[in-house]
Amino acid sequence: METLSTTCVIAGGGPAGMMCGYLLARAGVDVTVLEKHKDFLRDFRGDTVHPSTLQVMHELGLLEEFLKLPHTRIRTGNIEIGDEHFTIGDFGYLPTAAKFIALMPQWDFLDFLAAQGRKLPNFHLLMQTQAKDLIAQGERICGVLATGPNGNVQIKAGLTIAADGRHSTLRDKSGLKVDDLGAPFDVLWLSLPVLPGDPADLIGKVRDGQLFVMIYRTDYWQCAYLIPKGSFDTIKADGLTKFRSRLKSIAGFAAGRIDETIKDFDQVKLLTVTVDRLEKWARPGLLCIGDAAHAMSPIGGVGINLAIQDAVATANILSPVLTRGVPTFRDLKKVQKRRQFPTRVIQGFQVMAQRFMLAPTLAAMKTPKPPGIVRLLNTWPWLRQFPARFIGMGVRPEHVRLPKR
Repeated sequence: METLSTTCVIAGGGPAGMMCGYLLARAGVDVTVLEKHKDFLRDFRGDTVHPSTLQVMHELGLLEEFLKLPHTRIRTGNIEIGDEHFTIGDFGYLPTAAKFIALMPQWDFLDFLAAQGRKLPNFHLLMQTQAKDLIAQGERICGVLATGPNGNVQIKAGLTIAADGRHSTLRDKSGLKVDDLGAPFDVLWLSLPVLPGDPADLIGKVRDGQLFVMIYRTDYWQCAYLIPKGSFDTIKADGLTKFRSRLKSIAGFAAGRIDETIKDFDQVKLLTVTVDRLEKWARPGLLCIGDAAHAMSPIGGVGINLAIQDAVATANILSPVLTRGVPTFRDLKKVQKRRQFPTRVIQGFQVMAQRFMLAPTLAAMKTPKPPGIVRLLNTWPWLRQFPARFIGMGVRPEHVRLPKR
């Protein structure tokens, strides 16, 4: 078995893993990131880059180059309830360098971070390499066992970071306890074509017990159709004709594109929604961040950006320790102490929205009355900055604190 050694090994080349790896390497830490696929090309991954993440890119001096990549800018959040249209968020008020959400394929974002990381001598990215188990000495984790293109590999490290997503292998192997907060719905992802005259916008639609989100992606609409938890098999059993009829009743101006676009259920991808979090994010030698520590609901599209915030906090707290030696368990617990409060607040908001808005709407099969807060946001537009700040910046936004070494 091949054996490698590094100061920090990170399992998972998603937003949390790639950003954390780049920041640690930038601060002078030898780091190895493992990505199980041969590239980052995946359909229907989260593609919203919020102002908080764009601010991190600005602080790293990368924002101008980053925004040269193809993207769409969303400056307001909008919702249609029945036949009424409401603007519920305005990012123009934010105290950030970029006052918008950038919609960009996640593979472009990750490729960009990988390219920046490769410029650093102590950043190592191993593609087609998947962490399968933890290496332990007594109670302490001291690396991972992985499989790569050439077979099994043992990677020894002073710190192991699990950033391998909501179905984290390393989290399962760690024995850390997960609290399941529940989610009453799943999401069906599909694409519809963009035609001349379409709005370049982010639109949520609520009608007749259905919820539909349309995200403008320049040449196509990325669409999310919310369904009751576990009901996709029933929808398929009812047939494609009935499903397309349901889509046409909620898709508004795009209704006429459904029949020509959705030819079979293979064009519809199921996202099983999970909302959970670890009671403890670490054990000696191991730290979980991003979805491995807390799987988020798609409400608000904040999962990527919360993962990025975890990565920044991790680098700020642990880089000085890792440049001197091996972090203690106490050092690792500082990351959870820093990031637990914003995670709990945002998950609490998501669970409330699921319980009191989404679940009743899906169950009622009728168009709800617009909530008073929605009407208030349209009566006094200056109020729209507050939901925009909550979604766009989150709670306790992190900033890059370490100079490049």
